[in-house]
Amino acid sequence: MLFRQTEHAVIGRQENETLMIEAWGNNALRVRSTHYPKFEEEDWALDYVKPEDVHITIETKKAVIRNGKIHAELTDFGELSFYKEGKKILMEYYRTFGSSSTHSPSLKIKARQYLPILGGDYELKVRFESCDEEKIYGMGQYQQPYLDLKGCNLELAQRNSQISIPFAISNQGYGFLWNNPAIGEASFGKNYTQWQAKVTKQMDYWITADDTPRQIIENYTQVTGRTPMMPDSTLGLWQCKLRYRTQDEVLEVAREYKRRGIPLDIIIIDFFHWIHQGDWGFDPKYWPNPKEMVQELKEMGTRCMVSVWPTVDKQSVNFDAMKQKGLLIRAEKGAPQTFDVLGDTIFMDATNPEAREYVWEQVKKNYYDNGVDMFWLDVAEPEYTAYDFDQYRYYLGPNLRVGNIYPRMFTMTFYEGLKAQGREDIVNLVRCAWAGSQKYAALVWSGDIHGNFDSLRDQLAAGLNMGLAGIPWWVSDTGGFIGDKDTSFFNELLIRWFQFSTFCPVLRMHGDRGPHNIEPLDYNTIGGGFCGTGQPNELWSYGEEVYLILKKYLDIRISMKAYIKEIMEDAHRTGAPVIRTMFFEFPEDTYCWEITDQYMFGSQYLVAPILYEHMTKRTIYLPRGIWKSIHDGTVYEGGTTIMVEAPLSIIPVYHKEV
Repeated sequence: MLFRQTEHAVIGRQENETLMIEAWGNNALRVRSTHYPKFEEEDWALDYVKPEDVHITIETKKAVIRNGKIHAELTDFGELSFYKEGKKILMEYYRTFGSSSTHSPSLKIKARQYLPILGGDYELKVRFESCDEEKIYGMGQYQQPYLDLKGCNLELAQRNSQISIPFAISNQGYGFLWNNPAIGEASFGKNYTQWQAKVTKQMDYWITADDTPRQIIENYTQVTGRTPMMPDSTLGLWQCKLRYRTQDEVLEVAREYKRRGIPLDIIIIDFFHWIHQGDWGFDPKYWPNPKEMVQELKEMGTRCMVSVWPTVDKQSVNFDAMKQKGLLIRAEKGAPQTFDVLGDTIFMDATNPEAREYVWEQVKKNYYDNGVDMFWLDVAEPEYTAYDFDQYRYYLGPNLRVGNIYPRMFTMTFYEGLKAQGREDIVNLVRCAWAGSQKYAALVWSGDIHGNFDSLRDQLAAGLNMGLAGIPWWVSDTGGFIGDKDTSFFNELLIRWFQFSTFCPVLRMHGDRGPHNIEPLDYNTIGGGFCGTGQPNELWSYGEEVYLILKKYLDIRISMKAYIKEIMEDAHRTGAPVIRTMFFEFPEDTYCWEITDQYMFGSQYLVAPILYEHMTKRTIYLPRGIWKSIHDGTVYEGGTTIMVEAPLSIIPVYHKEV
């Protein structure tokens, strides 16, 4: 490999490959490789941050680039290794003649494998050596109970309830971003780690090394962006259900909260308040005076959020214009339909700036000008009727090459639209995300999940790994989205989930509650009158015993608003998660790297959720320090494991006194 250098980069050239290692941000390097004549101009998730401490040396057999605590060595054979303050933390996987590996060269396996797609780009596989002691976290949200992802195969693709954010944190002291929005797979195997992009033009990843997970996250969010400050008006209760069908239903619920003296920060109007998908406006039959409705809600201290889908029905008032302008996602073959829920629809192409501008114009006219200033961005993956990723093409290219960035650009539509109106109190509730979504005020929720204890356990792992992937604003549907309220376990589940949600970034009631025996408003129409609805889902909808417990935890949440604001400020300034793994706060405590069923709410509160049916006691590990129960004031000295009672009305929570 032939070497040369620029001010902040080392460039190696060998046969058809050009490889560049560039200092990028704090204690970090960006690595790109291509078989084309030049690199792509897209930076994808990365914003450029000028490095401050770069040193480059080029010798006959190797080139070395150092940026603060991290340095990389590139050999004349083309092998690449990374070091943190002199200790090797990651190296490429070679099993071929000429490499430095002591393992069988007869396999003829190279770390960077470009597989040509005839007549097109490349399928890319990049392999690294595995470490038996390694633990891996982050990567977004996968519906599984595993916090440590070592040994997992993860699809790099967006689905309803699956969120691919390809940033991993290792207990070996580094963070790794696969800076590529292509559909693919990450495999953290025992024998080797492999990243795959099904269609791509180049390899692109970013790696940082630092002393603690907090510092790694800070470096990562420095180059991918940090969340804005969460508005004070969103820190209490969010009320939602599938679905409020009319203006009168929304006002009736809000008035009842007001009558009971319960502060309600947000009330959410779910889907099919429109006539057709893609109208992006209220059906006047059921929502005759939206501006007056929003004004009354504001007078009660409640903000109004409405659901917006990226789907455009062929009967919509906007379909013909958007089709003519080329603002819709295209099918590679066959009929162009992409989603078929109560209509024949095609997704708007959020990767197209003209499409984003067009949609925001409709949203501003029909919602924002009527006082609605918060948006629920549902179906944001986008959720295809069939996840045939090779079937769709976007403005930026084929879905296989760019598809994972879609939800970030859908969120950007609304963030930039609201910013243009001078808004600073922006929060977008969105069902999917990609690296960098956080800077567009993305409050990500975990999708249409089942209402059971298995799913509750999955959400704990999902929320913690989302925070480690750079998304500090995360929420789940309290009680799960899909579930029958008449099942024997549901009230217990709802209470346990609400207790967990109390100590999450946002406390939000939502769900499609069965039994589904409520008649439609109008069998003779499509849209809002025909679409069904679930059972009531307010705090008082489950009986007096449940109501009193839920009200107790809402009161706790409200009493903690000043503290929650401090956590949100930390997220805004440093990128720190709101809900945190134990090792994030106590990285020097080796046992905290093993714990998967308790977490920190900010830096001061240890939360031990009840995750199993009929569970009324559990063990809790208290790290060093003095800990005080928020329920009975009992004080414990840390560095030990305790057994505590947890009757239905109690979720064990401890404040760190010292």
